[in-house]
Amino acid sequence: GSAAMDLLYKRGEAALDGGDAATAIGHLTALTDHAPDFAAGWHLRAVAFYLDGDFGPALADLAQTLALEPRHFPALTQLGSMLEELGDTRRALDAYRESLKIHPHQQDAEDAVKRLEQETQGTDA
Repeated sequence: GSAAMDLLYKRGEAALDGGDAATAIGHLTALTDHAPDFAAGWHLRAVAFYLDGDFGPALADLAQTLALEPRHFPALTQLGSMLEELGDTRRALDAYRESLKIHPHQQDAEDAVKRLEQETQGTDA
């Protein structure tokens, strides 16, 4: 919405592109503090936390993203990826499948569903 918020988002994005997750987190925290209803800011900060190795805050920011925008398919796909990495196959599959319902042409999510379905064949996942 505003020039200042756009600038914070762009600075956070640029820091991530430059491999500086900590700086990105700083810019994106300012953004989420000042624009708490902006789902994309929460999602980008989740990415920064994830890249910084902070899974707890990343998952919390994904939850906030999805509370604000339940159809935010990049957040759902990222959630699936993180849950898969954490070994929660059932919930990862659910997240990937929900993301694909919204945007069915995501190769990474399609591949993940196929892979996880093969791994869990014969289980309750």
